[in-house]
Amino acid sequence: MSASHFIPSETSAPKAALLLGWGGVIPFVALALASLTAAPDAAPLLLGYGAIILGFMGAVWWGVAMAQGETAPRLYAISVLPALASFAALLTPVWIGLWLLAAGFAALLLFDLAQVGKGAAPSWYGALRVKLTSCVLLSLVLVAVLQGRVVS
Repeated sequence: MSASHFIPSETSAPKAALLLGWGGVIPFVALALASLTAAPDAAPLLLGYGAIILGFMGAVWWGVAMAQGETAPRLYAISVLPALASFAALLTPVWIGLWLLAAGFAALLLFDLAQVGKGAAPSWYGALRVKLTSCVLLSLVLVAVLQGRVVS
């Protein structure tokens, strides 16, 4: 079976979600390319941008909790963990921060997919997140590896 059998298509996603989602990936790719080529000083910008976006992605679940009239603290607590992880990443050397962000994006993706599986979010959300997060992770990890080599 192909991977597409397991990952639903994001084609049913609202056009705005597709455009803004993929638009949000552009800075990751652009800053990673800049870091790997002509502007190695772009890595801290990648760290900063990644921290903002990870915090934003976690906040999705705060909105879901409010929309569902959730009173239990679980989703609210989970929604703030990415922002806390982002803050911690900003307090470390860049290459370590990039690894922390990559771990945060990967963990949040797994949580998001589990929630999609439970019906807490539409299937297109999971499909889109897999593709967007793959680009984000590739960008973060490539620069983290390069930055780690420069430091050591």
